[in-house]
Amino acid sequence: MQILKESSMMAFNKTVEKGPKWVIDTLKNKGLTGRGGAGFPTGTKWEMVFNEKETEKYVVCNADEGEPGTFKDRMIIEKNPKTLIEGIMIACHVITAKKAFIYLRGEYECLKENLQKTIDEVNTSDIEIQIFQGAGAYVCGDETAILRSIEGYRGHPSLKPPFPTVQGLFEKPTIINNVETLTNVPLALMMDDWDPKLKLFSLSGKVKHPGVYELKEGTPLSKLIKLGDGEPKAIHFGCFGGCLAYEQFKDIPLTPEEVLKADCFLGSCAVIVTDKKTSIIDVATNIAKFYEFESCGKCTPCREGTMRVLAILENIAMGQANSADIDTLLELAIVIRDTSFCGLGQTATNHVINAIKYFREEFEERLCKSE
Repeated sequence: MQILKESSMMAFNKTVEKGPKWVIDTLKNKGLTGRGGAGFPTGTKWEMVFNEKETEKYVVCNADEGEPGTFKDRMIIEKNPKTLIEGIMIACHVITAKKAFIYLRGEYECLKENLQKTIDEVNTSDIEIQIFQGAGAYVCGDETAILRSIEGYRGHPSLKPPFPTVQGLFEKPTIINNVETLTNVPLALMMDDWDPKLKLFSLSGKVKHPGVYELKEGTPLSKLIKLGDGEPKAIHFGCFGGCLAYEQFKDIPLTPEEVLKADCFLGSCAVIVTDKKTSIIDVATNIAKFYEFESCGKCTPCREGTMRVLAILENIAMGQANSADIDTLLELAIVIRDTSFCGLGQTATNHVINAIKYFREEFEERLCKSE
């Protein structure tokens, strides 16, 4: 796999030799974009922070990876941490940051010891790289919540602007990139044949061969499913990305644009397979429990709405609802999506909206028989 080539610090040494502008221009020309879900051009983000006049700047590596069904960053940290550390060092050198933080998911404590050993082995510069372990809060996948958490506050999202590139960690300009993005930086700088379309897909669920697959963006969904050897009824793009009916969309190209046309989000390239033996309502209820638990409580639509979504789904699952409840559920899901403060609430009901859209008959089959 291209992403797993061993690091030899050649990219960092070349960065020191050629300077920040060369790195920024190369990343922009190569087309490296964020792999955490937003897809923002990496070179452009780094250039924004580079141009800030503050003398104190920071780099934050987002290794929180809290999205259910996503485990590609864990694989990188396990199998190729040296290239990740090199990417962090390059980012620090470009913006003249003296300190970087790796925000490690709370459940990834098992990776911390080896990651620290790698930092001690690889980092021979004067850049300080500190591992900051989260407490397992899904909302800390939001970049502003990560910053508040590192600062010692509760991981609540903050209003933007100001953006982290201008006023981030400790109110200083900050680069925030996820593990896969930073690991690709040395490869993009050193490899003439580096392909920006190659991405890591986390495949799980009802497949015989779950795992991380490196495929070119635009690969048909059916090819990924064939590699995993599954017979899907539905595909969930993590929890936040929503779901779609497999037979209807099996040939959809796996690009953010094409997946968006199906009212879903490709996001961090997590694909969870649901087979024909599994109830979409049961899956939706399980995801709703996750969001109800993970809501940070900052805003009313998410705090109260996720509880009501779960309650209605549980009534439907137990055969204690009527057809009006399905319409109420859909209306509530749309309101939560459109009025919540941060990305958690704004995506917390995508799975419900799509489940009703593509599998309404399953909901109707569970309705109270006396209706």
